[in-house]
Amino acid sequence: MGLTRRIIPCLDLKDGRVVKGVNFEGLRDAGDPVELARTYNEQGADEVVFLDIAASKNNRQTMVDVIGRAADQLFLPLTVGGGIRTVKDIQEILRAGADKVSLNTAAVKTPEVITEGAKLFGNQCIVLAEDVRRNYEMRDGVTPVHLADGRTCWYEVVIYGGSHPTGMDAILWAQDAVRRGAGEILLTSMETDGGKTGFDLEITAAVSDNVDVPVIASGGVGTLEHFYDGFVKGKADACLAASVFHYGEMTIRDVKEYLASRGVAVRL
Repeated sequence: MGLTRRIIPCLDLKDGRVVKGVNFEGLRDAGDPVELARTYNEQGADEVVFLDIAASKNNRQTMVDVIGRAADQLFLPLTVGGGIRTVKDIQEILRAGADKVSLNTAAVKTPEVITEGAKLFGNQCIVLAEDVRRNYEMRDGVTPVHLADGRTCWYEVVIYGGSHPTGMDAILWAQDAVRRGAGEILLTSMETDGGKTGFDLEITAAVSDNVDVPVIASGGVGTLEHFYDGFVKGKADACLAASVFHYGEMTIRDVKEYLASRGVAVRL
């Protein structure tokens, strides 16, 4: 457990503005992602993720401007995802000031974008964002995962915000993406996302066990203990959360002090 574990707030953006309502006192403009990210920076966030949920060509310049402002004002790594489809897109986002890009649907449709992006910019810049859902119809060529309730399933990769099943096995896809050059996996389980019942520990642990790059657990955090479980039972290297931070239910410092008190190595 030598490496320190990371806590990463995620901001959903549309037209350069934060989408989910944010409940912070003292923010001049709760919709400004840079101001919000600065607050998280002050609370001790290790990184920040900006996810452009309405990514379109005409929206790209707005995003580039936001990234530029963020890079000027923040001193922590910034990952940007949403609508990044080509190596040219990757270059544009990194040049604007992002440290990493996350690829989701585009990576499934054209996996070469991982290979080429990693070759040009380095593995450390390429994050595979993998959205997954349980599938109880077992078949050949999938990886069985045993659940806490005694059932067995496999996890299927889903795209377009979780609406479109791909038939791809989540563990095999993670391994393939890493072979192609992905330096990190951002794993969101649709089973738990938004539910505040905790991360999907079974798939988080299974992916962590089967790749040799950091895995970020995402989807479902609601309590301090959920973060602890994500690291200890889910074997994640980082935990990502959105609403618990945005609504002021807990601060990043709260999370880190709790984790430290339970023996998890974090940067305080």
